[in-house]
Amino acid sequence: MKPLDPPRDPQGAPPTAPASRRLRALDGVRGVAALVVVLYHASLIAKPFADDGTARLVWETATETPLKLGFAGTEAVQVFFVLSGLVVTLPALRDGFSWPGYAVSRLLRLYLPVWAAILLALLLVIVFPREAADVTPDAWIVNANILFPDVELALREATLIPASYDTVNVLWSLRWELLFSILLPVFVAVALLLRRWAWPAAVACVLAMVAGRVFDERPFDLEALVYLPTFFIGCLIAVRLPDLQRWAGQRRRPLLWLGATVGSALVLIAAWWTRPFVASTSDLGHALWGLAGAGAAGLIVVAIASPLAARVLEARVPRWLGDVSFSLYLVHAPILATLAFSWGDDHWMLVALVGVPLSLAAAWAFFHVVERPAHRAARAVGSRVAALFSPTSGGGRGASPAPTRA
Repeated sequence: MKPLDPPRDPQGAPPTAPASRRLRALDGVRGVAALVVVLYHASLIAKPFADDGTARLVWETATETPLKLGFAGTEAVQVFFVLSGLVVTLPALRDGFSWPGYAVSRLLRLYLPVWAAILLALLLVIVFPREAADVTPDAWIVNANILFPDVELALREATLIPASYDTVNVLWSLRWELLFSILLPVFVAVALLLRRWAWPAAVACVLAMVAGRVFDERPFDLEALVYLPTFFIGCLIAVRLPDLQRWAGQRRRPLLWLGATVGSALVLIAAWWTRPFVASTSDLGHALWGLAGAGAAGLIVVAIASPLAARVLEARVPRWLGDVSFSLYLVHAPILATLAFSWGDDHWMLVALVGVPLSLAAAWAFFHVVERPAHRAARAVGSRVAALFSPTSGGGRGASPAPTRA
């Protein structure tokens, strides 16, 4: 992938026309991260049955070693947040970007698929009734998934305002996506202001995320300090993207990027592979968990800068996963929960063997039936709103927002 290198002011001012071409490898990153989230939720169904003996040894080996990368679901969400910060910021850096058009388009792109996923989850519960007695008490499967079609709860969760979600468990992260989308003008303005000091700003973000984990609920809920700086690191990557690509083009060293990949991956799951030595409930354990956003940002940088990583991530399977990633993220938890309640979570292996491919198939259908039409509608409405504020229509300065994925 050739570096995209628009003109840049010699004094370091931001380019007036940053790269508009999609960074294709990022689709692959998004797809792999979505699959990791699916595997993570499948592992949560199996977790109650890894209490002792060989099963416990297998579980500890899988979770307290680098093997955790295969189902590091919470950490994969951090990857999504860095990606959103990057890809949503890039169009906003272009001349003529329409903020009103962006706002309408972005909200439609988020809400329309979310509402459809909630309807799907309710339909599954109606068609396949659930009984708490059929699964393990006080486990993820029963604590984070609805037992009956609660319409009032679904309507509340459809706003993306609540802090926790049971109809579609993964919507907790969309709450942060929504908040970031609303605050994007502030994020972009601050990122441009700190453009020359991007590295110190990124370090400050990491320190904030660590502090958010360590001091969470002492006495305040500091989740915003954990997640919002993750988005901001993506914004910083966006405003320095041409410089990053120029720098990477001068360093085509496979060992450098291999080391960056391994290092970023280990930082991403530092709170897990260190558990044999560091208690997860200790301040140090929380601090290591706070480093996940830094690891996520490192993996994004590798995907952008490493030619080998780009080739791997632009292959057919990762790119296909990237296409359906948002749909896969939205539909998989209700499907896995339906199978676990229907067959019993003690058949967790069967649930995983059937549920993962079934989720992939459902994601493909959801993408074509819901997500893609929603994106087209969002672009169309966003373009019309942008036109209302364009100089030719007598409104404010603006242009149609470029489509992005988050």
